[in-house]
Amino acid sequence: MATPSLRSPLGRVRGLGSARSGTHHWWMQRVTSIALLPLTIWLVFALASLAGAGFSEAQVWVARPFNAVLLLAFLGAGFHHTAAGLQVVIEDYVKPDSRRIVVMLVVKGLCALLWLMASLAVLRIALR
Repeated sequence: MATPSLRSPLGRVRGLGSARSGTHHWWMQRVTSIALLPLTIWLVFALASLAGAGFSEAQVWVARPFNAVLLLAFLGAGFHHTAAGLQVVIEDYVKPDSRRIVVMLVVKGLCALLWLMASLAVLRIALR
């Protein structure tokens, strides 16, 4: 006697099911959110300490290696977490499949471009 499948007929036809991609996505969301927690707390306190500082003082602060590395880590985790979270929303609410793919590519491309621009700005200041 065969074990009944919990997948829908459409899921069986498309080959969707326990492919482990959902588990990886779920884990990456948790990892980035755990990484963002201390990074965000650090950034809030660091920016609060810069209240009233001028542009040159802020540049000096960013140019410190410790601060530059943590800023780059914050940017990487933040944009990765944003793209993964928006992917879930797009997969759930954007129909049909062709539109979903286009929207997903635009969001991921935009997140990658913004991450690259922000990281380049930090590196330009840190390596001047």
